[in-house]
Amino acid sequence: MTVGGESKGDRGMSGDHRPPRVLVYSHDSFGLGHLRRCRAIAHAMCEDNEELSVLILSGSPIIGSFDFRSRVDFVRVPGVIKLRNGEYTSLTLPMAIEDAIEMRASIIRHTAEVFDPDIMLVDKEPSGLRGELSETLEVMKQRGTHIVLGLRDVLDDPLQLRAEWKRKNAAAALEEYYHEIWVYGLPQICEPLDGIELAASTRRKTTYTGYLQRFADTQTVSELPFIKRDDPFILVTPGGGGDGEELVDWVLRAYESDSSLPHRSVIVLGPFMQSDRRAEFIARTDKLSKVEAITFDAHMESLMVKAIAVVAMGGYNTFCEILSFDKRALIVPRTEPRREQLIRASRAAELGLLTMLRGDDDRKADVMATALRHLPQQDPPSRSVVPGLMAGLENVNILTRRALGLKKRPSLARKRA
Repeated sequence: MTVGGESKGDRGMSGDHRPPRVLVYSHDSFGLGHLRRCRAIAHAMCEDNEELSVLILSGSPIIGSFDFRSRVDFVRVPGVIKLRNGEYTSLTLPMAIEDAIEMRASIIRHTAEVFDPDIMLVDKEPSGLRGELSETLEVMKQRGTHIVLGLRDVLDDPLQLRAEWKRKNAAAALEEYYHEIWVYGLPQICEPLDGIELAASTRRKTTYTGYLQRFADTQTVSELPFIKRDDPFILVTPGGGGDGEELVDWVLRAYESDSSLPHRSVIVLGPFMQSDRRAEFIARTDKLSKVEAITFDAHMESLMVKAIAVVAMGGYNTFCEILSFDKRALIVPRTEPRREQLIRASRAAELGLLTMLRGDDDRKADVMATALRHLPQQDPPSRSVVPGLMAGLENVNILTRRALGLKKRPSLARKRA
């Protein structure tokens, strides 16, 4: 789908001259991925339009730990968490999941009615968590709100995704409520809805934006204690940390078994790692002269700027940061409960953007040690030419302006941080 034309979302810019508003829904029950992606998009939209405001609806328990730009705010709904068996439960409140969902749905609908957005951008789940968006989508449709589904580049293995979407009746929601589908990636890497039975009219709603470029605050970089030393370091990040224990353990065993590794590592354990494992890993790093560990830093981009290379699991946001800052990367993707990271890393490795190490086998310490030794010598992503790779934010802004019926004003200054 090409960028061009206009939609009927200009009601906020004519007649009453009300500044345009965008409501972003992110179910965010666990981890950092959805929240950080929505935050990056919200900031880009407000940088591009000095009148626009964005309100993010999120269930993330740590959304308050992040900085938000002027005209970007959030409403946190009660948190829920997905158990290993696939079921959800209330994160902190002692109530049945059905009651938690009912409460969330009420807050979401009331917020949407009062905020009255020109665009509603829904992250990943067409009907929301356990259908909690259904009533809100109906209200927004009646009001003429431009409704958009935003998808990361990879959702899951097509067979698993097909069963999941059928169970959730997601395709019907797409056909009924959504004007557009924005895929934050490129079809050369993955077509996330491949294999899903969708009407031709629904598929025509899809636009591939490219990946979402990230920017680092240079002032924050200079204030980080772990990068004041001059010697280079490898950044190790398991994302939120809730499912990254095996990666951290593998890296630590590599340093414990081979003291001659040439570069030190800084490990960011993540805010969702179990406290007992976090304590264990910190105790182990205290015994290693070339490894340091911190629990969490909301300015991960700043750490990545200074790193000579990155070891990660390969979630969407980390992948965007690796490409944005042109970092040599070793990806050890998880394969359960979703194969998303494996699919992304495999295709990116084929394109020469990074290297991948499968962790399905014994995770021998010497295998990781060899990979860490070779990592700083591999080609950076920029050595591979993939047209439009990092055009995501600019294309999201183009699509937003079109939906709002706006034209780009050349005098608007674009500031990055």
